[in-house]
Amino acid sequence: MGLWREGEVGCLFADSNLGKSIYAVQMADAIAKERPVLYVDCELSEKQFQLRYTDEASGETHVFPERLYRAEINPETLDVRDYEEKIMQHLEALALELECSTLIIDNLGYLSNSSEKGESAGILMMKLMNLKKRHGWSVLVIAHTPKRNLSSPITQNELAGSKRLFNFFDSVFAIGKSARDDGLRYVKQLKARSGEIQYGGDCVLVYEIGKVNGFLQFLPKGMAAEKEHLSEQSLSEKDLEKERILDCKKKGMTVRQAADFTGLSKSKVGRYYKDLSQNVPVSQGISFGTGVEPDWILSFSPQDRTNILSLVDELELSISSASG
Repeated sequence: MGLWREGEVGCLFADSNLGKSIYAVQMADAIAKERPVLYVDCELSEKQFQLRYTDEASGETHVFPERLYRAEINPETLDVRDYEEKIMQHLEALALELECSTLIIDNLGYLSNSSEKGESAGILMMKLMNLKKRHGWSVLVIAHTPKRNLSSPITQNELAGSKRLFNFFDSVFAIGKSARDDGLRYVKQLKARSGEIQYGGDCVLVYEIGKVNGFLQFLPKGMAAEKEHLSEQSLSEKDLEKERILDCKKKGMTVRQAADFTGLSKSKVGRYYKDLSQNVPVSQGISFGTGVEPDWILSFSPQDRTNILSLVDELELSISSASG
């Protein structure tokens, strides 16, 4: 689908529990039908992997292509002093032995304990790039992103670790969680060195995670703009909160009554009340910031009320200017 091309060093990143390993295995399964793939699993044990791809009701287990090889890293067999170097050597030797030209490594944290540091990130990426150049291999690395704000689009800055990593990768794509539906995920393309970005913010791939005949996978649900799966901006939520509290203040409610009515804490309502008393124009409440219009003003016509409120605003401006 163009997210990661043959001969590239690519990166797939996402927050925890969004299905990045599921998506990576699904890609490995598809590629292995055409050529050998080495999937290095640093997340699950063999038993956990088997259970993930077994149908709970029928007991049916998904049968992977014969040319999909899954490997685990046993840290106890590696020298701590040369941990990262030994892992790279073992991966290269195993891929050569199995004649695999495609490697998927889950995840970046096991390749380098200090990938967040610029120098270490550069050394790590040079090793991966050397594998690509030396053997013509395709390499996909799975990485993590810190907890992200669901109201903001996914950007390259959310790739955990050094920002230099992004510059080294040939292709980068990420998985986001839909704020509209917890059961939906979307995949966004962030970098494509050898081609155009097809699945950017205007056209992300939308999926639902489901199990078919024991195969846990991303089931296509079409395409959409990323903004359709983002939550409303927090600023709008705050504005709505303020409007509700202002309405309570206009009705003459105490802080406690407003808190009970809105379901917010008394301290939060109290802060809003204080801000409103200091900032709300007098015309929004004739009683100089109390937010309560006296009954007598209702006896005037709408036009007269408008004129009175305008005069009061001018009066407030004069008072403010004099006090300043």
